[in-house]
Amino acid sequence: MSMVNQLSEVEEGTRQHPSYREDTRVLSEKEYNKFVTLNTVNDWSQLSWKDVGRPYEVTSFAKEKKEWEQAHSQPLPAHTSWTMFNRSFHSWFVKDVPAEMSASKKALLKSFSSFKLSEVKAAIGEVTRIHLWNYVHRIQDGIWDPRGKRALFEGLNVTKPRILYLGAAEGYEAMQLSAMYPGGEIVHVDYDPFCKETRFAEFPESYPFLGENEQTSGKKIYYKDDFSSEYLVEDIRTLTFGREFDIVISVGMLEHFPDELKPEVVEWHRKFLKPNGYIVMTTPRAQLRSKLYYELMADVMNHTYRELMTVEQMGLYLHENGLDIKRHGYIKVHNGVVAQVR
Repeated sequence: MSMVNQLSEVEEGTRQHPSYREDTRVLSEKEYNKFVTLNTVNDWSQLSWKDVGRPYEVTSFAKEKKEWEQAHSQPLPAHTSWTMFNRSFHSWFVKDVPAEMSASKKALLKSFSSFKLSEVKAAIGEVTRIHLWNYVHRIQDGIWDPRGKRALFEGLNVTKPRILYLGAAEGYEAMQLSAMYPGGEIVHVDYDPFCKETRFAEFPESYPFLGENEQTSGKKIYYKDDFSSEYLVEDIRTLTFGREFDIVISVGMLEHFPDELKPEVVEWHRKFLKPNGYIVMTTPRAQLRSKLYYELMADVMNHTYRELMTVEQMGLYLHENGLDIKRHGYIKVHNGVVAQVR
């Protein structure tokens, strides 16, 4: 039964904090239809690249990346680009956003008195970015998007699943999955120690994940410390696990690899999956507001190759690489696919 039609046994609501929004509401039918669109493709075998077109490649890069390449006269190495991105992105998750908005406005007013165009442009950029971040993350809750992701993740035939999160960063989506399918364990993997030591370690312990109550079949709130988690700092390519996970998930990974490497990315998920297990993947949506976001937030976000896709493009990559798509759709700013090995 869909979460839309279930009564909650916990207090539902949403509340803004200085750095993020928490949201334990269940989508109403109206909200579900507004924010979640599922299963738009009836037969993936009938879809072609001529039908769906190619992904949108983001070509505006972070100043930090461009300065490194100029100083070293070579392309920024992949590992270095990810360490730069993780630190840059995390710095925004921990901002006191209302205080930053106030400070950026004051800085903008002060810049006008300098009569220096460069200072005014820099101040306008800061005002624009912090207000955009406030809208996307604290008002829309588009990055974590708990209600949308619960809609994408529901309906899996698993009990106490063992979950492998590839490129885990702060581990958000695996924790949401573990709340929905409780009693299992999570193995987070990222090759940047910063993700384990800072992004995951500093994830708010008070953040509520709405999930299932095993005893009552109703709803229950879980927190970070309620999950059985292990965090490995390793390269995905050197993991020694066998086919032992019920769910293998990645978020925002596929779009960072050009077409010739996408089959390898899919294989990273498939090789650790139990028979009849699930692969869960998301990518940023190819929509106008996402294109504007990555343009305006280039210095924060764009340290490496990046594409924006439609869910049809994303699904076609996975279908062509041997996956059977069980559920697909798009939410506020992400596409999502739940698949099994064909």
